[in-house]
Amino acid sequence: MVKGVSIKFQSYQETLPKLLKAIGFDKEIKRHERIILKPNLMDGVEGGSTKAEFVDKVLGFVMSNKNPGTEVYIAEGCDGFDTEDIFDEFGYRALSEKYGVGLIDLNNTDTEFVENDEFLRFEGIHFPKIMEGSFVVSLPYLKRDEELSVSGALVNMLGAFPASHYKGFFSKGKSKIKKWPLKYAVHDILKCKMPEFTIIDASDKGHILAGRPLDMDKQAVKSMGLDWKEIPYLRLIDESFENRDKNKSE
Repeated sequence: MVKGVSIKFQSYQETLPKLLKAIGFDKEIKRHERIILKPNLMDGVEGGSTKAEFVDKVLGFVMSNKNPGTEVYIAEGCDGFDTEDIFDEFGYRALSEKYGVGLIDLNNTDTEFVENDEFLRFEGIHFPKIMEGSFVVSLPYLKRDEELSVSGALVNMLGAFPASHYKGFFSKGKSKIKKWPLKYAVHDILKCKMPEFTIIDASDKGHILAGRPLDMDKQAVKSMGLDWKEIPYLRLIDESFENRDKNKSE
């Protein structure tokens, strides 16, 4: 597949199948035995979360083009909210029943303790086992973020920190990932798992983007009139991951 594509938004029904076909997503998903769609429902606020209508069209495309034995899941771990309740309230339970796919609450799933010399702040991370070996598709709703400036494909992976390990003693929120500036939590969780693909809902800015998560986040930031090099978490991740990839190729 090419690195990414951005096309003008008409409607989810019209734009998403056209975009995914153009980038070769139908061929890509045939290569994988387990696919996880990761919407951003972390904040528990419907207006700032990935819309079920958006995921509906992506999921329909996946189900129509995947291999017969491929497992498909929708997974999220909300911050300070009961994920199962949010699945119900935001229409994801109905989606899972419509297509016969599983829902995974990443806050309460089996984990493994991952250690990595490239972590910048965490000594180790309790990471959901189900995501290892899966083809993970980040499905964010592009929005501004108070601390990180922008929330897109990469920030969406903060939902993979399970609240069962990272909530505070006196709150439901994942306070233990906020001991340092949040850009480090984004960086370190991506060292556990960089999503293989993203489809970004920037429909309120007139576009839908799909492709490699880091590249698409850079494009998405540009559509907001910002320079990605001025976004601390994007600059940090670019330096860490792109330099690593360059060193590997040399």
